[in-house]
Amino acid sequence: MDLEERIMELSRYGYACGQILAILLLDTTGEENPQLVRMMQGLNGGIGSSGDVCGCMAAGCCLISNFTGKPADMDYDSPHHKSAMAEFSKWFEEEMMLEYGSIDCRDIVGTSPAKKVQYCPQIIAAVYEKCMEILESKGLI
Repeated sequence: MDLEERIMELSRYGYACGQILAILLLDTTGEENPQLVRMMQGLNGGIGSSGDVCGCMAAGCCLISNFTGKPADMDYDSPHHKSAMAEFSKWFEEEMMLEYGSIDCRDIVGTSPAKKVQYCPQIIAAVYEKCMEILESKGLI
């Protein structure tokens, strides 16, 4: 099953952006973590269903942080953390502004179910691919 098919399958199960990106990461790492999937629901619909910043931006940052963030009290962030976050954030803002004129969920899809079906899977796939590209380029996956 390719990426877009998997995204559509997860959408049919009722998952949205943040959760789908978490599940894709778990698929990639061969892990299961229902608690993570539940937590990522808070990013759906523009963080906290507010319509503000697209949940894919926040979820993408979470995916990268899974590999680069501070893992324990006496540990430090990966030396790649800040540069990976900056690269992803810059890419996301540029791509969304170019394609949709905004980084806010309310401006990209609003309350239109048709726009959600049309745009969200493309955004989710692009974010996942970009995160994996960044992590791979830094030797983290």
